[in-house]
Amino acid sequence: MQDLPSSARVVIIGGGISGCSVAYHLAELGWTDIVLLERKQLTCGTTWHAAGLVGQLRASQNMTRLAKYSADLYRRLEAETGLATGFSQRGSMTVALTAARREELLRQASMARAFGVEVNELTPAQVKSLYPHLETRDVVSGVHLPGDGQADPANIALALAKGARMRGARIQEGVKVTRVTTDRGRVTGVDWQADGETGHIATTHVVNCGGMWGRDLAAQNGVTLPLHACEHFYIVTEGIPGLAQLPVLRVPDECAYYKEDAGKILLGAFEPVAKPWGMSGIREDFCFDQLPEDLDHFEPILEKAVARMPILAETGIHTFFNGPESFTPDDRYYLGEASGLQGYWVAAGYNSIGIVSSGGAGMALARWMDKGEPPFDLWEVDIRRAQPFQRNRRYLRERVTETLGLLYADHFPYRQMATARGLRRSPLHEHLKSQGAVFGEVAGWERANWFASGDQPRAYDYAWGRQNWFENSAAEHRAMREGVGLLDMTSFGKIRVEGRDALPFLQRLCGNDLAVEPGRIVYTQMLNDRGGIESDLTVTRLAENAFLLVVPGATLQRDLAWLRRHLDAEFVTITDVSAAEAVIPVMGPRSRDLLSRVSPDDFSDAAHPFGVAREIEIGLGLARAHRISYVGELGWELYVSAEQAAHVFETLTEAGTDLGLRLCGLHAMDSCRIEKAYRHFGHDITDEDHVLEAGLGFAVKPAKGDFFGRDAVLRKRDAGLTRRLLQFHLSDPSPLLFHNEPILRDGRIVGQITSGAYGHTLQGAIGLGYVPCRTDETAAEMLASDYRIEVAGQSFAAEASLKPLYDPQSQRVLG
Repeated sequence: MQDLPSSARVVIIGGGISGCSVAYHLAELGWTDIVLLERKQLTCGTTWHAAGLVGQLRASQNMTRLAKYSADLYRRLEAETGLATGFSQRGSMTVALTAARREELLRQASMARAFGVEVNELTPAQVKSLYPHLETRDVVSGVHLPGDGQADPANIALALAKGARMRGARIQEGVKVTRVTTDRGRVTGVDWQADGETGHIATTHVVNCGGMWGRDLAAQNGVTLPLHACEHFYIVTEGIPGLAQLPVLRVPDECAYYKEDAGKILLGAFEPVAKPWGMSGIREDFCFDQLPEDLDHFEPILEKAVARMPILAETGIHTFFNGPESFTPDDRYYLGEASGLQGYWVAAGYNSIGIVSSGGAGMALARWMDKGEPPFDLWEVDIRRAQPFQRNRRYLRERVTETLGLLYADHFPYRQMATARGLRRSPLHEHLKSQGAVFGEVAGWERANWFASGDQPRAYDYAWGRQNWFENSAAEHRAMREGVGLLDMTSFGKIRVEGRDALPFLQRLCGNDLAVEPGRIVYTQMLNDRGGIESDLTVTRLAENAFLLVVPGATLQRDLAWLRRHLDAEFVTITDVSAAEAVIPVMGPRSRDLLSRVSPDDFSDAAHPFGVAREIEIGLGLARAHRISYVGELGWELYVSAEQAAHVFETLTEAGTDLGLRLCGLHAMDSCRIEKAYRHFGHDITDEDHVLEAGLGFAVKPAKGDFFGRDAVLRKRDAGLTRRLLQFHLSDPSPLLFHNEPILRDGRIVGQITSGAYGHTLQGAIGLGYVPCRTDETAAEMLASDYRIEVAGQSFAAEASLKPLYDPQSQRVLG
């Protein structure tokens, strides 16, 4: 190891396909002094035994974009490096055995068309034609993606490694990174050992591509990388004479996938209850190892597979394989720079889709590192979504028993995790539970999504149509529209920014003008240099040098990281105070009546106008009442210290009995907000959506002076918009919108729904979505087109609007 360098521009830890892809793409961008260190041998952890399925269609447009990039990359690698990747574009097919699965496949096919992925819907006879060995008597339908394929994972990784070396990268096997060194919040290097030698490489960039070892390595530096290995099983048959080349086959209703390779069949499984592995750590000499067989665990899958493909009954098993793969709490991998530690990057936790993901993920991370910002919206895989508590090993062990199986479970809308629940609870949790709350989970927070009535089961009955809570949510919706409703939004992220330079610091980061009187609430965004939206928030000026930032609970870690990253020499402190206060929104036209019953304070428009926060007396205690609304009605959000929250809740519910006060859940809030066309961060607005295209120009004040994104706002304002966010209302009240349904303008797909819900007041499904336009196109011209939304293969007429279809002048909110 004498020739290992003492310094490098970047050190990549881990020589699986992920690490090799990052090295390849950084080298392709012209980076030099790239060092990749692998503890044993390249591909020896998980990559070598992966199934190698390359399916292009993922759950979102950008994840599909990355998967399509991977497929294109694997096609060209052989010509570039001389190493075969085994890539074979033979297509893939998924079959449905139930009506619910058929609905899912049809919705996926619609989504594929919106994303530009070739897709064909299949009858059972066509399924049989493509896969003659399949038993199809109970097959309902199928879909075929001709552009999909399969490849040899180890050879892809070795080809990527060779491509990186050809451009000057240094790849060293047999070297273990023992520690990442840091100083004052940023990476300074890595310590390594090999064959009794030790050393140090100074660097300002480290990429953790450690796979199932990555969590423990990250934890040494306080970095949260929530992943856990599970046992993953497959069998390989003996050779089957005359077996023709076949597409990859998935039968998710039987938890199985089939891959033909060299005249054999590989049968793999994603069983509903998985087996976590490595709870006590991974032994030091683990290298190209497999885990003990467990035929009893695999037998239910195998039994169904033999019935599904009778040829298996006549064929011997050549290999029974069990190997570890990493899974995450939400079945999405991690990419990006870790919160709180500059220069510490991550690409890990691929949930058994590492082969199709790593090519695109390596490209995206390399560009992110090179430019200092992601090339497009990557929030769904961003490492900043990880919550600190998720590094808990018991939590991970329990959760991954479920997430492995969810890959092939029905992907019903509103589906909630069942494992590792109950960790983060509002002070009102037991009160809500006693009143019939059915909880969902976001960022570990238990949140009341809807309230069961009477002896109704307090659980979801999942379906693609109207689920068992639909009418409950409708009643909650009407309470907020017509009377008064009470929610619990304690899960909001709450950040105090205070100090001598708090105002100039926030003015530099936020697009709106925060130079307001104490007590004023400002709706704003934090923008990047492209004018994209990094954060969607409200800022309340509590005092001359103290501000409260309220953000979605799911984005809290991201928002904290963004603030701290841009803190220079200002005298400012940034504190997460999320747990200190409960938030109780009281919403609806009778909210003023209710608050007047429990408080001596004046809630008139003159005394407490919209956009103002002030302290009030309530019951025996105090609260800070913010007059603001995410449902589009008169209302206040009450910020109450955690120890007084139960008292305030009891006071409100007792006083509201004869007013018809109703407890409301998040589903009802979502229904109300989409009628009002309020945006949802991560869906309707992201870091690649320009603030003007999103229709939020009213929240940007270039005249106030310089701020991040100001130049991009002025350029766009001068050049004109090339797309705009519209609201859509289906005229047929039957279909439901969720997200990613194609938008057709005059018969041509032009975009997809970014978020959707049923609007109970407007009596139909409502969605938001971006539509391209000419820079000189007027609003009237845009709205004169014929718009339709495709839902599971059928198109439905839709009314389009640039203004909210509900209360467009906001008279109800403003009183």
